Amino acid sequence: MLKLGFNSAILADFSFEHVIGFAGNHGFACVEMMCWPANNTDSRRYAGVTHINVGDLTTEAVSGIRHSLKEAGVFISALGYYPNPLDPDPQKSEYYIEHIKEVIRGAARLDVPVVTTFIGRDPAKSMKENLARFADVWPAIVKVAEENNVKIAIENCPMFFTDDEWPGGKNLAISPAVWDIMFEKIPSPILGLNYDPSHMVWQMMDEIKPIYNYKDRLHHVHLKDVKVYKDKLDRVGIMANPLEFHSPKLPGLGDVNWRAFFAALTDVRYRGPVVIEVEDKAYEGNISDVQTAILTSRNYLKQFLG
Repeated sequence: MLKLGFNSAILADFSFEHVIGFAGNHGFACVEMMCWPANNTDSRRYAGVTHINVGDLTTEAVSGIRHSLKEAGVFISALGYYPNPLDPDPQKSEYYIEHIKEVIRGAARLDVPVVTTFIGRDPAKSMKENLARFADVWPAIVKVAEENNVKIAIENCPMFFTDDEWPGGKNLAISPAVWDIMFEKIPSPILGLNYDPSHMVWQMMDEIKPIYNYKDRLHHVHLKDVKVYKDKLDRVGIMANPLEFHSPKLPGLGDVNWRAFFAALTDVRYRGPVVIEVEDKAYEGNISDVQTAILTSRNYLKQFLG
């Protein structure tokens, strides 16, 4: 049924082979592989990680990747790249867009069915203005995905955590209201969600209903928890920087209703990957803590997976 994996960004300092080996040795079925440009300079937390260089997918490289996956008994759930394609700087925007297309083509070469990413957003512009730009920019990206038979899974993360992302954040796909407009403007079933329940929780929304309401758009699922600190929220309010009142946590250590979450996934007959995304600062001290975070998450989630 559900295939448990993890996002490779947490093992940023290790090679593709090490990540795959770790996954296989610890009972994971899959890994979401990060595919930032090899020469990127993105220093954002968990960004800039390149475990597969899609710009250098020679026949030999593809063969080597497939061999490593077979040896480890692991598959790639998705190729991931999370930039801001609607960046207000036209040169940056174009660069990000073209690399997303390259990741899509790379996924097709590797027989990976999904690419995970962001819609992007100009944080200084209104939702209406950003949706208009989405309608201009994204049809060409979706066309490449359709041509290569690769699904695009958009994570529902607002990307408002640092001052440079103020006030609107750097990803448009934040809520069901926005998803409806996105899917109306681009009705292609190839465009869907990389659904992360934690982002709904800290935005004060129901994290279970979207699973039922968007069951046909669930192309990939992230497993990340979040803790909302009510005393801090009471002091700063929802207009504050979100990190002033919440923190990402390992599954089971926050406020996501995991029992209802997995009940909903099984109700709608979701059969895709479910991928742990570790962003818990309490587990970042050293590599031992990082590995503990992945395995602790696995151990908690196994009760829902058999």
